[in-house]
Amino acid sequence: HNIEFFVSDMERVKKALALWVETGQKANIHIEVETGMNRTGFRPKDLNELVEVIEKNPEAFELKGICTHYAGAESIANYVRIHNQLEEFIETCAWLNEQGINPRLKHTACSAAAITYPETRMDMVRIGILQYGFWPSRETFIHYIHGRKHAKDPLGRVIRWKTEVMAVKKVNQGEFIGYGHNFQAYHNMKIAVIPVGYSDGYSRALSNQGKVLINNERISIIGMVNMNMILANVSKLPDVKPGDEVVIIGRQGNHQLSVASFGELSKQVNYELLTRLPQHIKRIKN
Repeated sequence: HNIEFFVSDMERVKKALALWVETGQKANIHIEVETGMNRTGFRPKDLNELVEVIEKNPEAFELKGICTHYAGAESIANYVRIHNQLEEFIETCAWLNEQGINPRLKHTACSAAAITYPETRMDMVRIGILQYGFWPSRETFIHYIHGRKHAKDPLGRVIRWKTEVMAVKKVNQGEFIGYGHNFQAYHNMKIAVIPVGYSDGYSRALSNQGKVLINNERISIIGMVNMNMILANVSKLPDVKPGDEVVIIGRQGNHQLSVASFGELSKQVNYELLTRLPQHIKRIKN
């Protein structure tokens, strides 16, 4: 199927070589080098063995690319570290070239690096979160708009998380709402029960802090986030009823709830919040 994959250690290289012996099909590989993140990849001092295997078995491998991964390109705090990694990568590529190893593509940039460090783009970039219309971090967005007069957010969000009001009920002043004593009604209130909770990826950290959109209004979550329910203060919505749309992430009318604001309250980065949305949440293509 012409699949290409990373090799980050000799164990993978040897497995690829064994499969070539078994099938006669070349392995389409991208050599991942360790430049300072200390996660996966060949350290420069360990590349001699890789070079030897490739030289002895040139027909076994198609060298599609060489790559590395930066240790936090979404934060300016890592500026020096990122540049040190870039220098290490360039030096490693030059050394491999001297050994006759010259992969077709050089690629190091993730979404954040592609925006913040244009010199890392090279032959291609590996965008992740950008393809879904989300910024890797607030810093990345600020970097993008800096110096661009009248700049607007060019990304289009492809994810909208919504549900419906399950029930509406009245609560008297002084009564506690939900588990424990986390929220006490400070006047007679009307609340909406919403069938979303922490089992759906809605963090308990959003208890008494989260927001949702109902009937084109920004509505506060009150009380503790339950396993599969949250409660919202809909006292200002005279016509709210079961079945009304509830937007958790995305736009409704003139209002929008971003993943970034959501994540700031729950202390989650965009990546964590989005990848924690479980499979049982129904996906609908518009």
